[in-house]
Amino acid sequence: MSQDGVNKGRRTLLLGATTAVGAVGAGFVAVPFVKSWVPSERAKAAGAPAKIDISKIEPGAMLTAEWRGKPVYVARRTPEMLANLDGLADKLKDPANSVKTQQPAYADNVTRSREPEVMVVLGVCTHLGCAPKYHPEVKPEPFDENWKGGWFCPCHGSRFDLSGRVFKGSPAAINLEVPPYMYESDGVIVVGVDEEKA
Repeated sequence: MSQDGVNKGRRTLLLGATTAVGAVGAGFVAVPFVKSWVPSERAKAAGAPAKIDISKIEPGAMLTAEWRGKPVYVARRTPEMLANLDGLADKLKDPANSVKTQQPAYADNVTRSREPEVMVVLGVCTHLGCAPKYHPEVKPEPFDENWKGGWFCPCHGSRFDLSGRVFKGSPAAINLEVPPYMYESDGVIVVGVDEEKA
C-alpha cells in the first residue's frame, strides 16, 4: 500500500472491471439500435410489387387491392364506359394528363392504361388523400346530375371520370395517380413493376 492509503492494484482492477462492464452494456444498447436501421420483413413486403388477379372482374366492376400501404383500384370498363371518355374533355381540369408524374408513359392516353378495358389507379384522392368511391353507372347522382361514371370523393366532393381524370369544380387539382404496372399474364397484373424496366 502506498503512503496515501491507496491500493493501486485494486484501483487498476476496479477500473478494468468497470470498463469491461461498460463495454458489454454499450454492446447491448448498440446492437438493437443498429438492427433498427435494417428494414423489417414487413417493411420490405410493403414496398414489394403486388400481384393482382383480375381474371374474375366482371365488366363494369372494380376490385380493391393494396400496394405500399395504399389502395389500388382495378376496374374493368365496358365499351360504353370507354365511349364516354372522349366527350368529357371540356369538363375536365387536365384532360391531356399534363402532370406527367401522375402516370407512366404507356398510360399517357385517354384511357390512362395499357389495355383500354382495364383501369389501374391508386385509390387516393389527390386533394387530401381520402378514398374516392366508385360510381360506375351513367345516371344522375346527388353530386352530379349528368354523371357518366367514375369516382366521387364524399369527403370534399372531388369527382374523377373512369380514367381517373379530375373534373372542373373539384377541390382536387390533379388526376388520380396511375401506378407502374405490367401484365404477368392475361389474368394477372403486377403493380410496382414496369415491363420496360423489369
